[in-house]
Amino acid sequence: MVQRRKFHQSLTVQERFHKAIPGGSHTYAKGDDQYPEFYAPYIESGKGCRVWDLDGNEFIEYGMGLRAVNLGHAFEPVIAAAHQQMLKGINFSRPAMLELETAEAFLNLVPGAEMVKFAKNGSDCTTAAIKLARAVTGKSKIAICGDHPFFSIDDWFIGATKVNAGIPQSTKDLTLKFKFNDIKSVERLFNKNEGEIACIIMEPEKYEPLDLEFASALQELCKKNNTLFILDEMITGFRWHKGGAQTLYNIQPDLSTFGKAMGNGFAVAALAGKREYMELGGLYHDKERVFLLSTTHGAEGHALAAANAVMDFYQQEDVVEHMRVQGERLRTGLEKAIEEHQLQGFIGVHGHPACLVFSTRNQDQQPSQPFRTLFMQECIKRGLVAPNIVNSFAHKSADTDLTIEIMSEAMAVYRNALDEGVSNYLEGRSVQPVYRKWNHEHRNKT
Repeated sequence: MVQRRKFHQSLTVQERFHKAIPGGSHTYAKGDDQYPEFYAPYIESGKGCRVWDLDGNEFIEYGMGLRAVNLGHAFEPVIAAAHQQMLKGINFSRPAMLELETAEAFLNLVPGAEMVKFAKNGSDCTTAAIKLARAVTGKSKIAICGDHPFFSIDDWFIGATKVNAGIPQSTKDLTLKFKFNDIKSVERLFNKNEGEIACIIMEPEKYEPLDLEFASALQELCKKNNTLFILDEMITGFRWHKGGAQTLYNIQPDLSTFGKAMGNGFAVAALAGKREYMELGGLYHDKERVFLLSTTHGAEGHALAAANAVMDFYQQEDVVEHMRVQGERLRTGLEKAIEEHQLQGFIGVHGHPACLVFSTRNQDQQPSQPFRTLFMQECIKRGLVAPNIVNSFAHKSADTDLTIEIMSEAMAVYRNALDEGVSNYLEGRSVQPVYRKWNHEHRNKT
């Protein structure tokens, strides 16, 4: 199945990207260092689950804009809704009726939320949730799930990563970590920081299922310690359930955040929660006022129209079930291929069927970036861009089956590399973790 794909145009513009943009990308997860050195195509267009690069190469794409495109690229009902709103204007000096309509539609989907406020990106919303929790409780420390990779670009989170240059130590000291599904790790934090923790923030689920007993015990601990419970549903919202994982699992957080798939790629995010907390960012109360979310473009008309179209489509079609079925089809096919190539323990498929990821291990069955690079390299050669295997409503059975076929061929190369050495098959440098303190290897080859 290997076709001769040329990447001349992509390699030619690479230097221009790095000259104009720090890191060569506006999003680190999309950067060159996340892709094989000579196989990092720059995208020209997309439709459904397919994308085309500057050289005209066609790929099936997974990840779909970092999980933001649930329905498919250039999804016509969403594009049409956004276009029609653009013709009417997108930003005024007073709230538009569309803002109320979108808020009410969102609250109807998420029964555990009583009020909502919109923004353009998830970091704004998670940071607003943290600020609100601190204002409500009068405490400063926050506890994040250390097993979940990203919550915000802001200091309270980045200070807890390896890439924490420029962040004061006093800020770093305020962020604590606990382990997912491990209530003892949470109890230890409360015991060690008695009366100091303003909130717990976590994703409902990532690579392993949520233990509902853990979730219940966690909420009880939060109530006992006057600590707000925040669910980050940037990924699980509109993937696990149209009302979020909180609706699926019947959990009512104090605050929650949504985004990504909510606008099918348009920039829209939401902070939602209980009225008693959310109204502190409003006007009609007698408590100290919280400057919650107030952004110039937070309620742009075309993005809200897109969100409305997404929510309408979710009411018409069972998008979540489609992604679940295709995800299970993909998992089953890949696990069969792994067995056929005798790669058990070397390649793994993990996570929720609508949010699958793969893992790569070396000869010693240790996590391996070089083998991850090789696997991606061989997939891209064959027409598959897959930093993960997160699907969408646009991925149909034929796309899933072709993905399995491509990855199976890549596994054959992987098997050879295990036997003969990865350096004999890898064509460039290895991919790098996003969270690293130094750029150990810096090349600017074109």
